[in-house]
Amino acid sequence: MLQSIPFSLVIIRLFLSPLLLWDAIDGTTSTWFIVGFVLAFLSDIFDGAIARRIGVSTASLRQADSLADVCLYLCIAISAWLVHPDLVTAFSIPLSLIILMQLIWLVVNLAKYGKPASYHTYSAKAWGVTLFIATIALFGFNYAGVTLFIAITVGCIHTVEEIAMTLILPTWTHDVLSIVHARKLL
Repeated sequence: MLQSIPFSLVIIRLFLSPLLLWDAIDGTTSTWFIVGFVLAFLSDIFDGAIARRIGVSTASLRQADSLADVCLYLCIAISAWLVHPDLVTAFSIPLSLIILMQLIWLVVNLAKYGKPASYHTYSAKAWGVTLFIATIALFGFNYAGVTLFIAITVGCIHTVEEIAMTLILPTWTHDVLSIVHARKLL
């Protein structure tokens, strides 16, 4: 029973993601949007921590976790476009840059490993925190200034690190905390 908790938290995040989008489909969000997002974010924090603590941090669980993260933030991005198109448009160049970088990351990983990486780096955790803050600022306070710019900047740094890791690691490996850790695996 205890071993199913991390996977259940991933499933909760996958379930909450389209519900957040559903809440934004009419161009507005309710208080539930913030509550649902906070629950999804907490599930992301605790799924990996619990999995490591009880010894069930498998490659398939980590891949599912990464997929749930992509689903969550894709639904958040679409929700942002629906609810705050003016703010998204104001950040169109930096947002386009991070989207392009993430697509390059995906292509590099698919070309080398045949599947996306699932490193769960420190920089990914930092990006997650900045995305959380930017999302709360956007949907809770209608603000997309410094918080969104920092999230995009941290996302770019994270993406460059993970592309470099993929280029140096000979085989697909999950849970590699940084480029320093990747170099130690060589």
